[in-house]
Parts: sequence; structure tokens; C-alpha cells
Amino acid sequence: MASRVLSVGEVIDQRPLGAFQIWSIVLCGLVLVMDGYDGFTMAYVTTPVAQATHIPLHSFGPILSASLIGLMIASLGTGPISDRIGRKWVIVLSELTFAAFSVLTAHATTYHQLWMYRFLTGLGLGGAMPNAVALASEYSPRRLIAPIVATLFAGMPIGGVLSGVVSSWVIGSWGWKWVFYIGGIVPTVLVLALIAKLPESARFMAARKKNPRRIEKILARIAPDVLPSQVDFTATSDEAARKGVPVKHLFTEGRAVGTILLWIPYFMSLMGMYFINSWLPSLLKEAGMSVSHSVLVTAAVSFGGIFACFAEGPIINALGAFNALIAEFLLSAAFLVGVAEVTHSFVPALILGCIMGFLVIGAQAGLNALAAKFYPTPIRSTGVGWALGVGRVGSILGPLIGGEMLKVGWSPKEIIVSGAVCGVLGWLAIWLSKHVRGAVTAYQSDMTPIAATPASGELDMRRFE
Repeated sequence: MASRVLSVGEVIDQRPLGAFQIWSIVLCGLVLVMDGYDGFTMAYVTTPVAQATHIPLHSFGPILSASLIGLMIASLGTGPISDRIGRKWVIVLSELTFAAFSVLTAHATTYHQLWMYRFLTGLGLGGAMPNAVALASEYSPRRLIAPIVATLFAGMPIGGVLSGVVSSWVIGSWGWKWVFYIGGIVPTVLVLALIAKLPESARFMAARKKNPRRIEKILARIAPDVLPSQVDFTATSDEAARKGVPVKHLFTEGRAVGTILLWIPYFMSLMGMYFINSWLPSLLKEAGMSVSHSVLVTAAVSFGGIFACFAEGPIINALGAFNALIAEFLLSAAFLVGVAEVTHSFVPALILGCIMGFLVIGAQAGLNALAAKFYPTPIRSTGVGWALGVGRVGSILGPLIGGEMLKVGWSPKEIIVSGAVCGVLGWLAIWLSKHVRGAVTAYQSDMTPIAATPASGELDMRRFE
């Protein structure tokens, strides 16, 4: 290693995952846990909130979508900001935002107050997620990005399960308001740990040619055997900073088709996921299941997703991204139809919900991992954030469409079955990616980062390790 000067990225890529990186990734994972908790709370308390505020149940579609609108706006807006100023403080401010407005949601008494507080909660949720993913992936060796990011997203269904379990326990004992109080208090405590222990991304600082002394201290903890003289703290190999608006670089250097074909399954995946999670508890109750059982079946979807997030990286490595995701999208549609057939039976619905969650959330975790790997450091937060932002358009439409179906008299079974369309269309988009010639997409097993070489300016299609 003494024979040549290394870039910051090369030092991280050549080392095994150490305690410093693991702790940083765990903190990012906790951000996603609280993101998942707060993201699902409204779905679990819709019925008691409707009863307390006298708002008709069928009017909750826009309220359920309000936080998702905030998520979309923040995902689109904070990625470019983070790619200019850094990840850490955007995460901290986002966490504080959704903590504060979660608490305020507990004090809402009107339709408009509920909508506004959920929207503002969503702004915080949407700012935290893509930046936590970007920071965690930038402390991961390149060969481990896919399994680490997929595992990281276990935080979302873990948070969903916790939200369901807490809701089923707290609502009967302390009232629905405490579901939101807990969603505000715990993230506030987490913020203190983030401020004290979460480092800024060393890759980001090198790409932006910032704080070489700070990078040196970080690398001393990651690779204590590497001398400062062996590292160029402003060198970023194939990940040189891009000039101009970060969003435009999602469509340059050969990435345009790959970006579009990543966005379509994101849209369908999140539309289906939030359609299910927003309305399934209420639909199961309307079909005759008890409130506690309907909440537990919905929580089982998130429970299945926990295992999927841990398994998705190895599944993609074994089968390839294309084969894994195309199977997950198609099978998730089939199992959702299965859930619709057993809405009166708690145990079968619980089992099918768990399997469906494994498939739906596993597919989303795989997409998140591919987005983090597909885009280079200077535009990674933008790439992940815009993919999530486009997906959030689908997640907004999902609850709204469900509310309209309920309003015009569709049966619970018909509404649940209709969600399978999302899985089928996501499957179709991924299938099309294999039939587009001359384009690099995130689903290719030989997916490569694309960058201009400093010497010639020609495209360099280097394989990920």
C-alpha cells in the first residue's frame, strides 16, 4: 500500500467493516426505525382518531397521504442540499422535525390540523431517510453496499412492527395520543446520540475537498495502519464532484435509461406498500375482523419485511438483481390476492400477510440498495432521494385511491385485490430493463459506475467489486 497514494474511497473499499463503521451504520439504521414507526402510526390509529374527532373514516385518505406528500417534497429537496453541505446535519434537523410534529399530531382536533401536522411530520421523515442511506453506504466497502443498505432498510419494517405493537397496547391502556407522544420522545433522544457520535461522510468530504484533517482522523479509526502520507484526502478516483445542479447528473454519463427504469418500480412498489399499510387495518375490520387482529395482521406485513431486508442482499448476490426483483414483484401480487381471500380468518391472513411483507418490503429494500450502488458519491443522496421522491408520488396516490374506492362502495376484498396491479406493473418495468439495448441499468449483475476519466474524458465502465 505504500507504493502509491490512495484515495479516501480506496482506503474504505480495501478494508473489512470495522467497529467505527458499524456504529455509524447502526445509528443510520435507528433513524430508519423511527422513520418506520412514525410513518405507520396514522394507519394504526385511524379508527380511534376518527371516533375521537368525529371525522368520517372514508375522509382519511388525504390525511393518510399528507405525510407522504411531505416525504416526497423532502426526498426531492434534501438530496441536492445534502450533496452540497453534507449528510449529518440534514439527518439531525429532519429527525427533530418529525419528532416535534408527531407530538403536535396528538393535539389535533380538526381535519385541517391533522392534515397539516402529518404533512410537516412527513417533511422530517423524507429528509432523514435518503441521507441516512447515503451516509451508511459511504462508510461501507463498495463490495458490501448492496447487503448493508438492504439490511439497513430492516429499520423501516422494524419501526412498523413496533408501531403496531405499541398501538395495540397503548390505545387500550393510555389512549391513541400516546402512540404519537412516543413517536416524538424517542427520536428526540436519538438526536442527542446523532449529534455526539454520527460522523460526516468521509467520501463526501473528499469529493467536496473539505476538512482534510477531519478525514484524516476518521481514516485513522478505519485504517490505523495507513499513514496520512499514503492518502490523498481530496482524491475521489472515479467519483469526482459534478458541477451544476445535482439532479441533471442522474440523466448524464449513460444513466438516463437506468434512472427511469429504477423510478418506475419505485413508484409501483411504494404505491402498493402504502396502499396496503394505510388501509389494510380498516379494511380487515370492515370485513369482520376485530380491531386488535386487523392491527396484528398489518404488523405481520412489516414483520415479514424485517427478515426480507436481512435476506435481500444475499438473495440479490445469489440470483442477481433482475431475477430476484422480478420474482418478488410478481409473487407479492399473488400473495396480496391470497390475503383478500381470507379476510375473515385471522391466522391464515396473518401468515399470508407475513409472506407478502417479505416479498413487498424485500423488493423495496433491493431497489434502495441498487439506487445507493448505482449512483456515485457526489450525487448519491440526490439519486436515492429522487428515486424515493418519485416513489412517494405512488405512496401518496395509494391511500387516496383506497379512500375513493371505499367512498364509491367497493368491498374490502375488491380493494385489497386491486393493489396487486402495482406488483404486476413493477414486474413489467423490470422485465423491460433487460430488453433495452446499450443502456446500463441498476438491475444488471455487471452494473458499473460511469465516470469520465481525468485523462481522456471518455466514459469508464468499471465494474463494482
